[in-house]
Amino acid sequence: MSRTIAVADIGGTNARFALAAIDGRDARLLGEPVTLATSDYPSFGDAWRAFAHANPDAEPNALGLAFAGPVDGGDIRLTNNAWSIDRDSLGALGIDFSVIVNDFGAIAHAVATLGDAHFEPLCGPAGPLSRHGVTTIVGPGTGLGVAMVVARDGDWTVIETEGGHVDFAPTDAVEDAILSYLRPILGRVSVERVASGPGLGHVHRALSGVEVEGDSGLWKRALNGEDQAVATSLDRWCAILGGFAGDLALAHGADTVVIAGGLGYRLRSVLPRSHFPDRFIAKPPFEERMRAIPVWMLAHPQPGLLGAAVAFARRSP
Repeated sequence: MSRTIAVADIGGTNARFALAAIDGRDARLLGEPVTLATSDYPSFGDAWRAFAHANPDAEPNALGLAFAGPVDGGDIRLTNNAWSIDRDSLGALGIDFSVIVNDFGAIAHAVATLGDAHFEPLCGPAGPLSRHGVTTIVGPGTGLGVAMVVARDGDWTVIETEGGHVDFAPTDAVEDAILSYLRPILGRVSVERVASGPGLGHVHRALSGVEVEGDSGLWKRALNGEDQAVATSLDRWCAILGGFAGDLALAHGADTVVIAGGLGYRLRSVLPRSHFPDRFIAKPPFEERMRAIPVWMLAHPQPGLLGAAVAFARRSP
């Protein structure tokens, strides 16, 4: 029997809401998502009420929620925003039942269920997307998300992680200089500080000495290719992301790697032409093993919302 629920994908920059149809363990999105800037709303509750106001005839009492932060405690906080959610307070918003997963856990649920048409090759051997073993999922955005799908015996399990917060590990003199520039400013430098959306600004300042105002303007210049200094910073950023994805593939014993997230979606024409593939492979003495791992880019516009719906369908009574 099908039911309609709300789904939300809450990141550090945007809060996305939609309705979803749940039928057993199957899930699909309904209608166009609503995207709200988190900076425009003091709390999740305020954003939820704005979504409910825009959908007065469809406010459900069940919610599948993807949240950009650890979700293993009662008080759930965004890693890159001041919002928090108390599981016990959701009832005050008219939500009687909820399933809450990490935002990249939600994307992993989407990766596990989407067909091959939603994936584009980045590097590695061609062929259909593998549906066995370990799939490592990496995604740059406001932060740097990492999750895994482990498939065995005809089913699969999602493993949520905070892998983007491991230490940044330079591999040459240029990256040594980036780390030396950032350490006095940031203290401990995690890989998220250099391979996320805001990370491009850190890389560009370290390489050029030029201060930048606003990540969106810098990314626009990077993607239009008209500023050579910014293009150089972008290619280094892509190389760092490729190296990190390769490190994760080794650490996870991955059979497949998927690059996802909103920024990953925007970069699907850039990454294959960058130094990402070279750095992914450059893991001596395991280059041949790395060449044998297919790396895909997720080309679905709302994997967080879909994954929140899938997670709800798999966990709800």
